[in-house]
Amino acid sequence: MTILTKLRIVSYLAPNWLEFYQAIAAYLGRVLEIETQLHQGECDPLKDPLLFQDQIDLAFICGLPLIRYRQIFSDQLQALAAPVMQASRYGNYPIYYADVIVNANSNIQKFADLSGKIFCYNDPGSNSGYNLLCHRLNQEKYPQNFFSKVIQSGFHQRSIRWVAEGLADCAAIDSVVLEQELRNFPELSQHLRVVEVLGPCPMPPLVVSRRLGIYLIQQMQLALLRPDAQLQTVMKQFGVRRFAAVELENYRILNQIYSDRSCVGLSR
Repeated sequence: MTILTKLRIVSYLAPNWLEFYQAIAAYLGRVLEIETQLHQGECDPLKDPLLFQDQIDLAFICGLPLIRYRQIFSDQLQALAAPVMQASRYGNYPIYYADVIVNANSNIQKFADLSGKIFCYNDPGSNSGYNLLCHRLNQEKYPQNFFSKVIQSGFHQRSIRWVAEGLADCAAIDSVVLEQELRNFPELSQHLRVVEVLGPCPMPPLVVSRRLGIYLIQQMQLALLRPDAQLQTVMKQFGVRRFAAVELENYRILNQIYSDRSCVGLSR
């Protein structure tokens, strides 16, 4: 039996939550009495050779690339837990939304007003930033080239800035990322408005490689469901109420949405 000496952890999620993920990594290190190493992913998880080679022990990952990755390697990853946010809009469930934001000074009042505007998105593989908006356009049967222009920002925080600065008219932002960005930079709130809320969707989970074995996996899940005082302090700072156990099956709905995302209203 291989003895694990270090947990290799990666976050494929927004950098403004990295401190939270670092706190989780440190907590698991304390509980398991093992070294942990966390880094921010620099590429799409579906293009990360370390993930494909099963060299990552734990990963914070968006549900959509997770469920797509599962179609390639069905038995490699197991979902551990996902955060449940404190705010009442989340109803004490591990869910999140995509908030469609516009500049506070614009005359955009509703989703239909986005026609002919400049839309920016973080990544085409993003559920909140791209996939849910595609689904909405398809559902409502909006025409070809609904937006006048579509530009890729690279990540949610840049999309937020582009809308606040008037470089883009609108963006769809992961609600927990937006809330954290407004906590970090409260001055942004005077430059932004939410005109539409898409979702809810299952919250991005922490997943683990099955090769770690059922005993260690159960230890980690139980630890997350019973966080110590030190981790609870950081949870409060990020608006997290608790962790909930989740399974990969909880994310199947995202693939159903993704499969119907021809995005007829988007023109790049």
